[in-house]
Amino acid sequence: MTAGVAAIVGLIYLVGGPTLGRDVGYGMLGPLVAALGTWIVIERTAATDLSRLNQRLILGFAVKAVFFAAYVTLGLRVAHAAPIPFIVGFTTCFIALHTTEAWLLQRLTARHMASSSRT
Repeated sequence: MTAGVAAIVGLIYLVGGPTLGRDVGYGMLGPLVAALGTWIVIERTAATDLSRLNQRLILGFAVKAVFFAAYVTLGLRVAHAAPIPFIVGFTTCFIALHTTEAWLLQRLTARHMASSSRT
C-alpha cells in the first residue's frame, strides 16, 4: 500500500509539479496511515483471537471517523493544501485502500476458515 501511494504521489509530483504533488500527497497520507493502522490491528487480532475481529473493526470505524474529520480539517486549514487536489487525492486513496483492505480481509478470513475446517 505504501509503495503504491508513494509511486502515485511521485508521478504526480513529476508530471504536475511540486505544489500539486504536495497537495495530492497530503490528501493521500491520511487514508494511508488509517489503512496501515487498521491492517496492523487486523493482523494482530487474527493472530490472537479472530472472534474479536468484528468488535475491533467497529471500534476502528469510529476512531477513523474522528481521525478523518480532524485530518481533513488540518490538511485544509493548517497545511493550506489546495482543496481540489487534496480532496481528489484523499478520496481516490480512501476508496482504493479500503477496497484493498476488504480484499485482504476476505483472503485472511478465508485462510482462517480453511485452516479451522481441516482441524
